[in-house]
Amino acid sequence: MTQNGDDATLAPRVGIPDLPQAAQPRRLHPEVGEPELPRDRNQAILEATKQVGALLKQGGHDFALAGSVAAYAHGAGENLQHDADFCIRPEDADAVAATLEKAGLTVCSPPEDWLLKTTCFGQHIDIIFQLAHRRVTTDMLDRAQEIPVDSVRMPVLAPTDLLASLLAAFSEHHCDFGAVLPIARALREKVDWERVRRDSGDSAMAAAFLFLLERLDVITPHHGSSHDASR
Repeated sequence: MTQNGDDATLAPRVGIPDLPQAAQPRRLHPEVGEPELPRDRNQAILEATKQVGALLKQGGHDFALAGSVAAYAHGAGENLQHDADFCIRPEDADAVAATLEKAGLTVCSPPEDWLLKTTCFGQHIDIIFQLAHRRVTTDMLDRAQEIPVDSVRMPVLAPTDLLASLLAAFSEHHCDFGAVLPIARALREKVDWERVRRDSGDSAMAAAFLFLLERLDVITPHHGSSHDASR
């Protein structure tokens, strides 16, 4: 999931271990081999999500599932794109990396300094500290909802936080309305859209997307908007 766009310039990470830049993951259970994976890519991503989520739960870490898999867990369509995303606080990165490595996963530190990467069952997993330049906070994780993700219960980013993070990621270099529109349609009744507007601030891209949602009658027009005045 590309949350921060191509033009992200963030301060150096503090307290993050010197991890390998790239490596192949070790098997979770070398003595028995890895399980046979489903041929369906979406199901393979879900299997990897469940495994990593279970490891984070067993390790006692505060986290929340994010991205397209979080949208799926809340009831959006099963279009899981290309990876699974988990949110953690920056200060928890060392402990999370240690838990995953103890389970046999190889954790890598990419050039971007707002996430860690690993691979589980051949699927890419991003462990994110910032959602579109916004630090993952305790309040955000406290608002997460523990719901089933294809039979495994785990904390999932609240719908309002999820949509706010997706809109915040829009930029001149990354503005895929087509990927976010189905999620907004599916979750519209679960989202506090006024809070999404406030969180979006003066972002022109977010404002354009919200206006599109109004014109498509996905959300109620904002009081005072040009679309509202025309009715």
